[in-house]
Amino acid sequence: MGQDHATGAGVRPRARWSPTRHRAWGFLAAGALVLSACTGGSDASSGADGGGDGGADGYPNATITIVVPFSAGGPTDTVTRLIAEPMSAELGQQIVVQNVEGAGGTVAAGEVAAAEPDGYTVLMHHIGMSTAPTLYPDLPYDPLEDFKTIGLVTEVPMTIIANNDFEPNTLEELVAYVTENEDTVTYANAGIGAASHLCGLLFQSAVGVTLTEVPYEGTGPALTDLVGGQVDFMCDQTTNTTGQIQAGEVKAYAVTTPERVANLPDVPTTEEGGLAEVQFGVWHGLYVPAETPDDVVAALTAALQVALKDQNVIDQLADLGAAPVAEDRATPEAHTELLQSQIDLWRPIIEEAGVTAS
Repeated sequence: MGQDHATGAGVRPRARWSPTRHRAWGFLAAGALVLSACTGGSDASSGADGGGDGGADGYPNATITIVVPFSAGGPTDTVTRLIAEPMSAELGQQIVVQNVEGAGGTVAAGEVAAAEPDGYTVLMHHIGMSTAPTLYPDLPYDPLEDFKTIGLVTEVPMTIIANNDFEPNTLEELVAYVTENEDTVTYANAGIGAASHLCGLLFQSAVGVTLTEVPYEGTGPALTDLVGGQVDFMCDQTTNTTGQIQAGEVKAYAVTTPERVANLPDVPTTEEGGLAEVQFGVWHGLYVPAETPDDVVAALTAALQVALKDQNVIDQLADLGAAPVAEDRATPEAHTELLQSQIDLWRPIIEEAGVTAS
C-alpha cells in the first residue's frame, strides 16, 4: 500500500473562491500550480470538453483525481487506494490518487474547495475535517458550506503502540511510566489536527500529562521512526499499524474501541487497560466543491456504494482491522449529519486544550 505519489488531473481554481480567503492562504495557489505541473494538466482540466455539461449524462468522460491530504502509505492513503479501483470500474474512467500534504490536511482541502466543481477533483478526508474549524482560526474554507459530501467510507480503530525498546509493556505500565517521566517521553503524530494528534490529546487529558510531541508530515514517516526507535510511542489507525503489530515490530498496548479488533485478538481495549476515557475511531469520507451538480454527486455516491460492497475492499479492510460503513451511511445525508455533529463535539475539547494551529 505504500505507493509513490500518483499523478493525475490537476486541481483547478474556480471563480467562487473568495479573494480575501485566497490572499490569506496565498500558498494554496502555488500548491495548485505545483500539483497541476506534476499531473501534466490532463483533459479533466477542461470542463467544457471533459464532462463539462455538469450532469451525469456526460460524467465522467475524463480522469478523476482523489486528493489525499496526507502522505502516501499512510492510513487515509491506504483507504483511498482500496476504493479507487472499484469506483473507477463502476464509473468507467481512471481514478488517480494525489497526495497533497501540509497543515493537518487543510492545504489539500483548500485546493479542492477552490477546484472546478465538475466532479473531477474529489477530496478524501478523515475526522480532521471536523476539527479544522476550531484548530485553524484563519481557515480559508468552511467544511459545511464550501463542500458537498459524497458519503462515509469507513471508521477505523486506533492503536496505542510503542517502539520495542520502550520500557512499558502494558497500558497500565505506560500510564505509570509517562506520569513519572513526563518531561522525557516523546509522542509522535502527523501534525496538529491529524487523527494521531487528536488521539494523543485524549490520552494526555485522560492521564493528566503534557508530553513532548514530535509532529511528522504523515503517520507513515512517523511510524517508520517509531519502529526505528527515534520516538517512544504514538496512536495510529489500524490500517497503518496492523502489519507491524502482527510482525512484532512494535509493542501494542491497546485498541481504542469498546471491543477487541478481530485480527488483533491479543491487543486489549483501552477500557480493559484502565483507560476507558480514551475511545476513539477515525471516520473517512469523500467531498467535492460545493457547486458540484447534484447528479454528479449522485454518480459518485453510487460508485462509492458499489466499491464498499467489493469483496476485495471488504477483505483488505478486515485485514487492517476496519470495515466499510453500511450503505445507509455512505450517503451525503448521513455524511453531513456526522460532520456537523463532530464539529460540535470536538470544538469544546480542542478549546479546553488550548491548541491552535498557525
